[in-house]
Amino acid sequence: MASPDISSLKRDAAPPEPHVVPVRTYVIVFAALLSLAGLTTAVAFVNLGRFNTPIALAIAFVKMMLVLLVFMHLLYSTKLVRVVLFAGFFWLALLVGLVLIDYHSRSWIPDPAPWSSSAPPTHP
Repeated sequence: MASPDISSLKRDAAPPEPHVVPVRTYVIVFAALLSLAGLTTAVAFVNLGRFNTPIALAIAFVKMMLVLLVFMHLLYSTKLVRVVLFAGFFWLALLVGLVLIDYHSRSWIPDPAPWSSSAPPTHP
């Protein structure tokens, strides 16, 4: 069986067309980012108890995804770029997880003793 001629495949392959995002999309995403920034500020002034931080992080995640998908053109990129991005986020999650495991495993270290006023002075 004869192998296909690779040089003819390279000649016939058209270069990928660059994707042009309309200005309207950028304006809409910019307005959404400004609105979300205002929402983040508004949430900071409302006492939601222990839910302040998770809500602020959720809003930050939405803003991050808008920037990644539209301004960094991830929405229109190849699958390889998406795999690399996912691998980066996986690595970040792994490192944060290891730091948290280390932090929570240090409960066996005793707390230092409080300062005592009965100690002799160190300066004359």
